Amino acid sequence: MFLDLKNYTPPPDPPGEPGRPSLTPRQQKTLMAIIGFNILLLFIAPIGGATIIAAFLQFFD
Repeated sequence: MFLDLKNYTPPPDPPGEPGRPSLTPRQQKTLMAIIGFNILLLFIAPIGGATIIAAFLQFFD
């Protein structure tokens, strides 16, 4: 029993993860619409929130 270092082969690499399927054009369009809507709300929501808070404070004033 001995270790033959001259005939050594490294073990094979494990198989990689399968790739994810790409989005269809319809899915891409829907995703862009959702992202656009979220960006729009990013700017509109603080104004609306400030208006509601101002109205709430005016109600108790």
